[in-house]
Amino acid sequence: MTNFDVVVIGAGLAGLTAARAVRAAGRSVTVLEARDRVAGRNLGGLLSDGTPVEMGGQWIGRTQTEVLKLVDEFGLRTFPTYDEGAALTLYNGVLTRYADRTFGLSDAGAMEVGRLQQELEALADTVSLSSPWASPAAAELDRQTLGEWLRAHSDDAEATAFWGAIVPALFSAEPSEMSLLHFLFYVKSGGMINHLVATTGGAQELRVVGGAHRISECLAAELGDAVRLNSPVRKVSQDDDGVRVDFDGGRVTGRRVVVAIPPALAGRLVYEPALPAARDGLTQQMPMGAVIKVQVAYPTPFWRDAGLSGFGFSLDGGLGVAMDNSPPDGSCGVVVGFFEGAHARAAALLSPEERRASAVATLVKLFGPEAGDPVEYAERNWMEEEYTRGCYGGRLGAGVWTQYGPALAEPVGRVHWAGAETSDVWNGYMDGAVRSGHRAAAEVLGRLEA
Repeated sequence: MTNFDVVVIGAGLAGLTAARAVRAAGRSVTVLEARDRVAGRNLGGLLSDGTPVEMGGQWIGRTQTEVLKLVDEFGLRTFPTYDEGAALTLYNGVLTRYADRTFGLSDAGAMEVGRLQQELEALADTVSLSSPWASPAAAELDRQTLGEWLRAHSDDAEATAFWGAIVPALFSAEPSEMSLLHFLFYVKSGGMINHLVATTGGAQELRVVGGAHRISECLAAELGDAVRLNSPVRKVSQDDDGVRVDFDGGRVTGRRVVVAIPPALAGRLVYEPALPAARDGLTQQMPMGAVIKVQVAYPTPFWRDAGLSGFGFSLDGGLGVAMDNSPPDGSCGVVVGFFEGAHARAAALLSPEERRASAVATLVKLFGPEAGDPVEYAERNWMEEEYTRGCYGGRLGAGVWTQYGPALAEPVGRVHWAGAETSDVWNGYMDGAVRSGHRAAAEVLGRLEA
């Protein structure tokens, strides 16, 4: 049994960032990771010809400054997501090509979506990022779901279909599955809706050469033997003398512990003494999103020759969003797509062959018959990942922020919390994960010095 100043649970961006900061302050640290790899919700993959593809989180926006600092520090390179040409939207079986910000909606539909967006963002401006539960009218905003608000404010079928598709694209969850307050907090934390959904100038602007997982791999390489893989934590105990963390294969002790895994997973650990009711209640009511990410490869990015950016948006269900995910040299064509929310749960009941057929069928509707003959298909069902249980992140349903929100990041004795879900800026994103690691490290270092 080894004693450390700080024990970190989870070797994703949050945990590794926290561990790095602790070590930089001259304190001893160890990181326990359940998987046989680091990087958490970032995951690299390769097509059969060696082309890198990312099966987890991958995009970085230019305002995501903390994660970009790591990219620069480690000498990694980024390249812009391909975004030249027209985009496509499928609605009621009709394909619309467009090159503006209307998402291919009719004039009336676009005006209604814009009106609703303005109203939502005006409400978001009233939300406190540091304390959403203390925002003006927080109770009113939190007692209703986003879906209820949308139904009460519009009966336009096209606008309803748009929001019913764009919300799962952002959250991997349905409008009925989150509180209005949570939606408002989340979009404000990322710079509002246009910024979240945009490619160039938005959250999907940049990709890391070789994959975003390389950031975590660089952090882990710097930490060296301090990172222990294949070590699922089962129990966290604390008393006046410190903490004890039991994992498969042993036990370590420390003065403080940072739990840097999603709240839904953090709630599955055994704590001694038991967590306060508020923290335990929070973890019971913060499920992860539902998403299956697919990569579909072609000999060339043929859509570019047709003047298309590769962005496709289906309001008709199935594969909701498709984007050009080809390598920077365009040596082959890759489309990344997502089954999200209710469509992901439905797709999870299909066989891999059936999911492939469904995904390709949508791509054919978007990009034409040439999309019907891919050379390779790869997928990742994040709902089945034992140590994630869903992506992109956790969400709060109606009433949860105002009842349990303060427990999200508040330390419990010697136990501190990190992870993208605990960040008040870029919540749910890689940048938010890095920020949460810095915050948690500052907390534990401050307590160690006290």
